[in-house]
Amino acid sequence: MSVLTLKWESLREKLAAQFGKKPDLQGILFLIGVDELGKIRTDFNKEEKQDLIHIGICKVLTYGGYYEFVGLDEDGWPHYRAITNVPVLKLSEQEEIIRSYAILHFEQLGMI
Repeated sequence: MSVLTLKWESLREKLAAQFGKKPDLQGILFLIGVDELGKIRTDFNKEEKQDLIHIGICKVLTYGGYYEFVGLDEDGWPHYRAITNVPVLKLSEQEEIIRSYAILHFEQLGMI
């Protein structure tokens, strides 16, 4: 098993212990998005959940220099700007990159 896979499973286990369910990639990106939003609620509608996953993707891609944070809108939602193109890769390769940046995010928070 690769180091990335071991760290990914460790992260999922820690989040499962905290939230009662082992999250998949989208779930982890959602949690990152909620963290970036800074407003913990349980009543996000479907569109807001999709927006939070998008925020999570943008946030983790800042670690690779693909996006940068530009600020909050009038409702307090974070916005990012693409600063370079994400390489065109197979889906499995895209997921691996996003997982590695998500792991880095949680390492910087001291969770893993």
